[in-house]
Amino acid sequence: MKPVRTVEGTMVALPRADIDTDQIIPKQFLTRVERTGYGDFLFYDWARDAEGNPDTWFFTNDPARRGARVLVAGDNFGCGSSREHAVWALQDWGFEAVVATSFADIFRSNAINVGLLPVEVPRSVVEALLAVAEDQAAIVSIDLQARTIRAEGLSASFSIDPTARDRMLKGLDPIGATLELADAISAYELGRANWLPSVLVGVVEGLGGPLQAVGDPGVDLGPDVE
Repeated sequence: MKPVRTVEGTMVALPRADIDTDQIIPKQFLTRVERTGYGDFLFYDWARDAEGNPDTWFFTNDPARRGARVLVAGDNFGCGSSREHAVWALQDWGFEAVVATSFADIFRSNAINVGLLPVEVPRSVVEALLAVAEDQAAIVSIDLQARTIRAEGLSASFSIDPTARDRMLKGLDPIGATLELADAISAYELGRANWLPSVLVGVVEGLGGPLQAVGDPGVDLGPDVE
């Protein structure tokens, strides 16, 4: 996961409430095992007419909008099922942040875990951004460190959970955040009574070093553990 500090670019306005994950990425496209390749199916049903042909009015079918970095939407964005694929599809299409008046809790968590910045702001800020976004070349700048969002004629602040903000600034997914505490976990385990189970603590080969085991040295932890 890459660190997220600032997001700057053009916007796509989608002024709808209750945009659910089945609209973001319909269920028939969830069979892939990779995190990539979902962008082509983003908002698939909305982007097509009754005959299944691409509607040129929808932003995913407009080559000029392909470089947009920020999606601006309404209330309760990401409601519905808990599929992580919704976040992956938004990222794969090119979005780095979503600005909305509110987010479904699981969607927000999924977004933070992969580095898609969810920016929750009051309705007045969303309405101002929607007006600015009528100019397809208008730029919005989001600063996670300062917790600010700026566009032409607009400067506002937003709140975000401090732990989530810290993780995103450092580029840490949940596993990475846990590995930051590896030394403390190992120290704790070394102080455990010998009769308690051993615990494996370490990092995956290629992401910082070999796996290391602490606890009872007599336990066979397999050939992949040093």
